[in-house]
Amino acid sequence: MRPGNNILVMCETYRFDGTPTESNKRRTCREVCDKVADQHPWFGIEQEYTLLDIDGRPLGWPRNGFPGPQGPYYCGVGANKVYARDIVDAHYRACLYAGIKICGTNAEVMPAQWEYQVGPCEGISIGDELWVSRFLLHRISEEFGIVATLDPKPMVGDWNGAGAHTNVSTKATREEGGIAEIESAIAKLSKCHERHIRAYDPRQGKDNERRLTGKHETSSIFDFNAGVANRGASVRIPRGVADEGKGYFEDRRPSSNCDPYSVVEAILRTICLDE
Repeated sequence: MRPGNNILVMCETYRFDGTPTESNKRRTCREVCDKVADQHPWFGIEQEYTLLDIDGRPLGWPRNGFPGPQGPYYCGVGANKVYARDIVDAHYRACLYAGIKICGTNAEVMPAQWEYQVGPCEGISIGDELWVSRFLLHRISEEFGIVATLDPKPMVGDWNGAGAHTNVSTKATREEGGIAEIESAIAKLSKCHERHIRAYDPRQGKDNERRLTGKHETSSIFDFNAGVANRGASVRIPRGVADEGKGYFEDRRPSSNCDPYSVVEAILRTICLDE
């Protein structure tokens, strides 16, 4: 965004006495990541977001009405299906230029809703990469006079919410026979559902209550379930992983406005440290 030899710097925040601020979730996450470094945990996060005009209306929506029902917008093409691809592409290029490990993007189920993917990243780095990519998203949107919101349910009614599906693997799950390790990790997650829900949005689950209803490709916030190729599950094993017998699993519960450090810390404490 500026010519010349400039860099972006992201900082951990501390008080004057050296103690971490309340918003600094990175410190404890780093401590956990250091403990399990020998297990080489990898993460990939699918960041969903919604583009709004300056009045808070989803971009491209009729001023005095609503667009047609969901269906044709997901991975859509055409001016009547998707809105603001120029912003999406500008953000993608900015992330590439900044060295972010961005690896894909797509139009989402609700019109004006988009997603990009960051990863795979090992350990703490997924949080660093995602936070800077979010900064770039807001900064690029500002250039266009548009607001990018990470609210997990920006529109009430029969519209999909926004999440930050988190794909997880360890050295053991990626090796031959890793499906057994994946199933073991899911079993551990099933016993800590409430703790994870509290960690998966900044309001200890209150934001996700509006999204995790059991509808619109979500599980219920009150229940834990898992399945192969099941978009309505809390945790999904991709079809290709089940067929190959190794790989990763997808935790579909984190909200779009989650703190990735809190998500990573919770997952590693459960599946690697057996806490």
